[in-house]
Order: sequence, then structure tokens, then C-alpha cells
Amino acid sequence: MKRPAFTLVETLVVVSVVALLLGVLLPTLSGAIGAARSAACASNLRQLQLANLMHAKDRDGRFAAGAPNPLQDLVRWHGARATLSSPFAPEGGTLTRYLESAPTSDALRECPSFARTQDALRESSEGFDNGAGGYAYNNAFVGVQRHRTSSGAWIVASSASGASQDRFRNPSRTLAFADGAFAADDGLIEYAFLEPRFWPDIPGARTDPTTHFRHAERANVVWLDGHLSSEVMTFTWSSGFWLTDSGSVGLGWFGDRDDNSLYDYE
Repeated sequence: MKRPAFTLVETLVVVSVVALLLGVLLPTLSGAIGAARSAACASNLRQLQLANLMHAKDRDGRFAAGAPNPLQDLVRWHGARATLSSPFAPEGGTLTRYLESAPTSDALRECPSFARTQDALRESSEGFDNGAGGYAYNNAFVGVQRHRTSSGAWIVASSASGASQDRFRNPSRTLAFADGAFAADDGLIEYAFLEPRFWPDIPGARTDPTTHFRHAERANVVWLDGHLSSEVMTFTWSSGFWLTDSGSVGLGWFGDRDDNSLYDYE
């Protein structure tokens, strides 16, 4: 008895149907994966600011220093290193002891959507702030103590500790951490600090942006009061000092006001 078999036409029809189904399902699956990564990233950011609030509770209301000794630059909020050419390790960071599973909390601080970039940077030894996990801290105002001069400049009074909680008039509208990166000559690198739209100590001088809109053209943000939001880019700019254009790699700022109001004390 002759056994039934698929004809070539039937096989081609089946292959076509499978290809059609994959074409329909893959964008949905890709979107679901992206949404899951964004949710994990948002959870990481919330943990970072909760740790920062715990730090403030233990330190007379002062947030963690972003870089307590910037001249030596061996300690930052996310880790410490033995020399300037060494990578940062999580042990010794000003915020590390307050994170879950400290002091080896690398996974907590790693954005899933930035992991491939981080791996490539580690393999090439080109990581700048390796260990920050793709996140950046509002060091410009939260991670230091500043005072204002008569010219309107905000001058650093001390980097040894962060600013006091009571300096901020509106914590729910002041940035704490966000997705971050920097556009260097060879593309994106890790960068641990959120740069405001203008240098605090040089009024009117614009910075290069470091907020990274990596989640379907949105950036995850956690505010000083601990609440989360997802923001879209409203403005970008490049100084021209680096070969990579900031906007072309998803770096910019959000918000309607072209000032530092989302970063500073006021």
C-alpha cells in the first residue's frame, strides 16, 4: 500500500503559512521582550533611589556622593577602583552597601537593554564607567553640595557628600537616576552621571546629553521621591567635540523647559 506524502505544492503552502505566522508573531514577541526589559530596568532604577533614600536616612538627610573625591576619581556612587586605569568594582561605592545583595549587586545595576553594549565595552576594555549598569545619577545637584553665587552660577561647595533632602523644593519633579550613556568617538559608552541642559557653574553653557532613550525611544526615570516615569526625548544637542552625534544614538533630554529645573534645587 502506497503511503501518503506531502506534495511539493503542499509543502510550499505549509512553509508559506509558517513564514506568515512568524511574520505576524515576531513583532509582538519582540515588543513583549522589550516591554519586559523596560520593566526590569525600571525596577532597577527604583531600587537605586530607594537605596539612596536609605543612605539619606542614615546620613542626616544627605544623599550619596556621586564622586566624593573627584580629583582622585577612585570612588563613585556605583563602585570603586584601585587606579584610574582599573575598572570599577561594586565594592566600595557610596551607594553599594544599601543595595540588595551588596556588595556584589552587578545584576541589579545592569539595564537588560544595555547589556550587549556593556559586554562589548568590557571585552574591548573601552568601558569608561563600567559598573554603572547603564544608569546615570543626577550628580550635578543631588550628588554634591552647591551654593549659588551672585552671578547665578551654582558652585560646588563639597563633593564629600550629596545634597541634603531639604534643599529640594519639589522632590517629585527632581531627577535622581535615569537610563544613561555617553556619545564618545566610537559610539556609546557607559557614563554614570546625568548631565543637565546647562553646566551649573557656567550659566548658559550647554552640556552634551547623557539621558539615553533606549526603550522604544523612551527613557526610564526615577525621581527623588522614588516614583518612576517613562519619558520621551524633546531636545538633543551635540557640542561637536566627539565624533558621534548624540541624537543619532538616542541621547537627549526630556521636558518642555530649556533649563535645569528638573535637576536643581528650585
